[in-house]
Amino acid sequence: MASLVEVLIDTLTKEESEYVTLLDLSKKKTPVIVAGEIENLQKITDEEQAVVDRLIALDARRADAMKDIAEVMNRDVKTLKLSNLIEMLEKRPEERDALSLLHDRLKATVGELRMINDQNRELIRQSLDIVDFNLNLIKSQRSAPETGNYNSSADIAGSSLGGPSGGFDAKQ
Repeated sequence: MASLVEVLIDTLTKEESEYVTLLDLSKKKTPVIVAGEIENLQKITDEEQAVVDRLIALDARRADAMKDIAEVMNRDVKTLKLSNLIEMLEKRPEERDALSLLHDRLKATVGELRMINDQNRELIRQSLDIVDFNLNLIKSQRSAPETGNYNSSADIAGSSLGGPSGGFDAKQ
């Protein structure tokens, strides 16, 4: 049982370290989003994906450790939570304290990560709203009403009031 708890502690320590890395990347992302630096945003997102991949592997390892601990303690793995395990380890204060500290640090780190990700999501949404507004403005200028000029066959012969009616000019 002791080695199983040690595996869990080691896995949670590594997970917490990866979440701190993810938190730092999210903090770096905020000014990049504000500045609209798409290339830097892509680099940070790629780095985040690598961290998430490592976290997925660590999470599977943590789940296996919890499953093994649940079997040894004759508990249901679905109901065994880290907080329950901490309470069950009252006779092992060293392991209990290590798990409790890791639990608290993980909870704080993930909470801060969630807050920063929500902030970044809102910044991206606002940026997309601005882009959408600008596109709609350009479209409305392109589809301005025509003048009321007609030719002899009663077809509209007027010109658009919004400027040239061509498409996007890449040379400008």
